Amino acid sequence: MPDLVNVTYKQTGKSKKTNEMGMREMQERAYEARSAQYLLIKAPPASGKSRALMFIGLDKLRNQDLKKVIVAVPERSIGSSFAPTELKKFGFFEDWNPSPKYNLCTPGSDKSKVDAFIKFMKNNEEILICTHATLRFAFDAIDEKELNGTVIAIDEFHHVSAEGTNRLGSVLSSIMAKSTAHIVAMTGSYFRGDSVPILLPEVEAKFIKVKYDYYEQLNGYEYLKSLGIGYHFYQRKYTTAIHEVLDENKKTIIHIPSVNSGESTKKKNEEVSAIIETIGELDYQDPETGVLYVKSNKTGKHIKIADLVYDDQKARDKIQNYLRNINSADDIDMIIALGMAKEGFDWPYCEQALTVGYRGSLTEIIQIIGRATRDSENKKHAQFTNLIAQPDAQDDEVKISVNNMLKAITASLLMEQVLAPNFKFKAKYSEDDENEYEEGNSSTNQVNEEENTIHIRGFKEPSTAKVEQIIESDLNDLKAKILQDNDMIKAMPSDSIEPEVINQVLIPKIIRETYPELSDDEVEEVRQHIVTDSVIKNGTIEEQGNRKFIKMADTFVNIDDINIDLIDSINPFQKAFEILSKSVTTKVLRTIQETIDASRIQITEEEAVILWPKIKAWVQKTGKNPDIKSLDPKEKRMAEAIIFIKELKRKRNQNA
Repeated sequence: MPDLVNVTYKQTGKSKKTNEMGMREMQERAYEARSAQYLLIKAPPASGKSRALMFIGLDKLRNQDLKKVIVAVPERSIGSSFAPTELKKFGFFEDWNPSPKYNLCTPGSDKSKVDAFIKFMKNNEEILICTHATLRFAFDAIDEKELNGTVIAIDEFHHVSAEGTNRLGSVLSSIMAKSTAHIVAMTGSYFRGDSVPILLPEVEAKFIKVKYDYYEQLNGYEYLKSLGIGYHFYQRKYTTAIHEVLDENKKTIIHIPSVNSGESTKKKNEEVSAIIETIGELDYQDPETGVLYVKSNKTGKHIKIADLVYDDQKARDKIQNYLRNINSADDIDMIIALGMAKEGFDWPYCEQALTVGYRGSLTEIIQIIGRATRDSENKKHAQFTNLIAQPDAQDDEVKISVNNMLKAITASLLMEQVLAPNFKFKAKYSEDDENEYEEGNSSTNQVNEEENTIHIRGFKEPSTAKVEQIIESDLNDLKAKILQDNDMIKAMPSDSIEPEVINQVLIPKIIRETYPELSDDEVEEVRQHIVTDSVIKNGTIEEQGNRKFIKMADTFVNIDDINIDLIDSINPFQKAFEILSKSVTTKVLRTIQETIDASRIQITEEEAVILWPKIKAWVQKTGKNPDIKSLDPKEKRMAEAIIFIKELKRKRNQNA
């Protein structure tokens, strides 16, 4: 199956260049906001968030009168990202030099770590590194006011939730409400696999946000030229199909499915053995490092494999220690993992992330993709491939299989949006309007090469600071919510749902649920921006002579002619499902469509209003009403709308 997403980058080197203080582009942007009491840094994997925290933390200690910095990470292995680091030799005023005694990301009991945390709060040490769990446990043993004058840095901030049962979320809320502590929150992905917000709106409003997007990061690399995201569908056991997508010549991380998932055989170690047998024969295991040496069936060469699935903790610790210290592409060829080697795991030489089964959240998928998107001289292309079970009409769990397939594909749709260049959108006015967007330049609608600005007739620009903030900082987060909504998942691949229903009914409903404080006008401004951004990013811009065209929904449109009604007539997420229809058999495609139809969204009054002019046009053209038994899904949907309208009219007459 071809890649659903394939993005090429310009290799500008900009995101890796450093300024006179040794800061990369993202770090410099974050450092400019260093005086904020509450700071949220949203930046992709490998952009340098850990070092950005070091710069900010040291400035708060030396120049902002704070006394201590506490760094909390989700798991022990990530603590190494905050190890002692030389900064002065690159131009900064001080090195990051935490004491090993207060690196609590080490083996030991929870009690001993809490005791060390309490000692740290009472002595003159300045930097402590611990896990999220240790922070939670220690919080129960101290008063919030003891954190006055302290910086709390929370890495992988998406682990926090506003949900009452989320202890890290409640700890954060208490610290903010009852102490003068500063908070620095960092995340490579702000998306969640559920509908619970990370922060309540009134709490989130207190944070200064620094955003550095994926396109900026990858476009500014030195070596990596392109990224592909694709899917491969299999029947029966995945272990019999993995050889079809596994390239032993690429440095690869394989994530096998959770033992609780439908794709798992429930025997994880046997799955690892089957993958190894697909490659070749195990020759031996190095007793010092734990590396497996597998003789390839194809080439006879040794493939060096790290098994992170094995249950023996000592064996896992041994191979993990080896992986932390590799410094050459030749040191390891392949890593097989289950729950590990995701967020915070650094293997820059990785060229391919091969994941079996649908992952439960967009966060997890993006973290896995991030393992392959480090810049390294051994690769020009990075690849994410998801191996997904193909739905079988005879299977009792066909609905689950179809849902997993659709959710996996929506993840690629989101990544396509995240990885594409950013555009700015402005209203285009008529030539005789006194508010013409640019005096003396009213005859053409343009794409500005520097700013990627597109002017659109009928477009509503942000009228309030809140809308501007959503568009500037939260657009991808909102797209993630849209692409995880059950009604959207059913509607996107359906031939019977008009694009206007997706764009004018379903999307604004999700915006209102996410931002209940917005007025109707503000909702419409956000809606227009998110739909326009999604449609344009799914299109391609081409230049012919002195005119520019954009290809949207298989049609080339002169950029001069773009208007909001045209944008609303396009399903912004149709592309992936068009590729899907070409990549599975007719029988499988019919199974998918029948499963969607069996649980499709009900007609709403808003959809009926949109369909009514189309129904009248249909009757005028054909001389008859749409047929409920028609094989044409659009005709059938119109017939259903007529029944809905008649029933609605009957009920209203009864109540009159």
